[in-house]
Formats: sequence, structure tokens, C-alpha cells
Amino acid sequence: MINRVVLVGRLTKDPELKFTPNGIAVATFTLAVNRQFSNQQGEREADFLNIVVWRKAAENVANFLKKGSLAGVDGRIQVRTYEQDGRRQYFTEIVADSVQFLEPKGSSGGGGGRSNDYYGAPPMEPQGNPYGSSNQNQRQNQNQNQNKGFTRMDEDPFAGNGQIDISDDDLPF
Repeated sequence: MINRVVLVGRLTKDPELKFTPNGIAVATFTLAVNRQFSNQQGEREADFLNIVVWRKAAENVANFLKKGSLAGVDGRIQVRTYEQDGRRQYFTEIVADSVQFLEPKGSSGGGGGRSNDYYGAPPMEPQGNPYGSSNQNQRQNQNQNQNKGFTRMDEDPFAGNGQIDISDDDLPF
């Protein structure tokens, strides 16, 4: 059997962090996920889904996400039942195996972490170089000096006049 859910949406309010009697963190929040089609009035509707996340990921969600943050959730559907006033009640929620923070910190949508924050990892901040004292700019300059005559991957080779010079020796055929 397969029970897998992948969602992308925005938090409707700040996550709520609690701890079990054994000290295990659990965070809950509601994710608004837009539907892919419009209703008869031309408006896009959204589904509001209850999300539960556990342990360290729960703490990170509570610390780094807030109302309006864009988040990706990978998890499973869980239905809980309980008795209330002699009637059986059903409660459907998504138990998150991982939560991705899909916006940079401080962005207009509310911001959480960066897009590579996976499994509830905290946002990555620039760190010092553990391999020596040279910084990124020095390494970039060194790479440019070593790669004279070659185009970097992020540069447009057709930027100038729309043509590039290739010798016949460079062609694979």
C-alpha cells in the first residue's frame, strides 16, 4: 500500500510547538494549498490542511517558519478517531516526514529558510572556510585566472555579438 503526500503551500498562522510528557517536540500548523483550477466565479480556491511534524524538525519549523511562509511538506495521511457526545469523530491530518523551507529568510512571504533546508534543517548561513584563510572572492579570482579562454557555466556565451568562435578541431564530428 502507498500513503504518500507532497504539498506546497503557505502557513495560515504561526506553528504551534508542544512537547509530549516524554519531552518529544511536536509542532502543528495549517497549510493553505491552492487548487489548480478556478471556480465558476474565476477565483482560485485553496485547501486548508492540518500538518503535524515531530522531533527536531518540529522545533525547526517552530523557530524558522511563521504565518505566510512558503513550505513544502512530504508525508502521509493519517486519520484519527475519537468519541465525543456519543458520536465517533474523524480527524484527518498530514504527518510530515520532512518540511522544506522554500523562501529565503526575511522574504515578502514570511520567510523561513532556504530551499535546500530539508528534513527540518535550520536555514544555512554563510560559514567561514574550514580549509584555510582564503575567502570565496579569492578562490573565484584564482579560478578565473586558471580558466582563461574558457566560458564559465553561468555566463552567456552568446552575449556579445550572438556568435562564438569554435575551431574545427573542437568539433566532435
